[in-house]
Amino acid sequence: MAEKLPGPIFTIIVKALSIFRLFFVVIANKLLTKMSLLLILVCNFCIKKLLSILKPIESFLPVQFIIKKLFIISLFISFLTVPNNSYSSTTSIEDYGVISLMYHRFNENKYPSTNIKMIDFKKHIEMIEKDKIIFIDANNFIENVKFKKNNRKVLLTIDDAFLSFYKNAWPFLKKKKIPFILFVNTKEIGSFNYMNWEQLKEVAKEEFVHIGNHSHTHDYLVDLTKQQIKNDITKSISLLEKNLGYETSFFSYPFGEYSSEFKQIIKDFNFKYAFGQHSGVIDETKDFLELPRFPVNEKYGELNRFKILLKTLPLKFKKIKPSEKYIDDSTNPPQVFIEFFENTENLKDINCYSNEMDKWTNSKINFISDYEIEIILKGKFITERGRINCSLRDETGFWRWLGIQFVIKEK
Repeated sequence: MAEKLPGPIFTIIVKALSIFRLFFVVIANKLLTKMSLLLILVCNFCIKKLLSILKPIESFLPVQFIIKKLFIISLFISFLTVPNNSYSSTTSIEDYGVISLMYHRFNENKYPSTNIKMIDFKKHIEMIEKDKIIFIDANNFIENVKFKKNNRKVLLTIDDAFLSFYKNAWPFLKKKKIPFILFVNTKEIGSFNYMNWEQLKEVAKEEFVHIGNHSHTHDYLVDLTKQQIKNDITKSISLLEKNLGYETSFFSYPFGEYSSEFKQIIKDFNFKYAFGQHSGVIDETKDFLELPRFPVNEKYGELNRFKILLKTLPLKFKKIKPSEKYIDDSTNPPQVFIEFFENTENLKDINCYSNEMDKWTNSKINFISDYEIEIILKGKFITERGRINCSLRDETGFWRWLGIQFVIKEK
């Protein structure tokens, strides 16, 4: 009959320290990875093998002492190979917000600034599904923003109703029944390279699809007079009602451009939600007539960037000054102040970048108080749109994100 290896000494210590290891992992709210589990098993196997070798000379060595030391090493390895809770666990995230994505063209490779390749678009959807992120639709939009905060969520939006959407993306989205909002500028419907009304009717009849208003002309409306803007929006509302029998509470600003006056006009037309093209994550603290979206195209749809984009959280704030995002020579560059909430953690680690002088640079930040910052711009915005993006690494490994867009008034 084969002898047992160092009997009760080994057995008791193995059980006791293994239980302690498991207790440590549970209490620390950590999850073992496949690699850490493998290393622990290998460690235990090596200890047993070593003890079998030491058995013949057990009387000459302090075997119990060796066992204890080896298990301490084993426990230390367990600790090192368990992921750090600060960068892997998401249990401490109180509000994931809603990540809104904006697409335009699909497989129109000669327009890289507004195009996404279908092979990449399908990978985007695959990544969202793999991460168990929920696709939300227009019908449950506000419910998800205000209440279902513990779920990771994405709102898919497509602007302009290009024909390439209908030919390439629509069959894929229809098959998978993925909800989205299609923002339509009504003047172009039926013209070259755009969907026609029959195609829009086909898309609109599906319950998971919502047709939003994207103006009539898709002109630079922010530069027009108040009455001209009203006439344009009135026309788009009328055509959507006539051809689709459709009323919508969702509006998308052409080029993401708006002013305080434009916002008020949209509000007067009873739109509840209006989207720009500044990046960020939607939450209940955002102005619902200045909602952010992440633009996605060939450059900004690269898979590594998209993976980071899916790890963004809302960076909540009380107030941004100036409230007017439509600026001229006298207000360019703007004096930008952001007041955050007092429970914002690690705010001292915030980073902001801006594109003044048509060059992205790391902006200087001046802390007015513990929760209020001034972003100091080095020069004027000289392109059509000025942008500021601020990010703050969350202890979970996600990124809190806030984007601001200014529109430069035509001279």
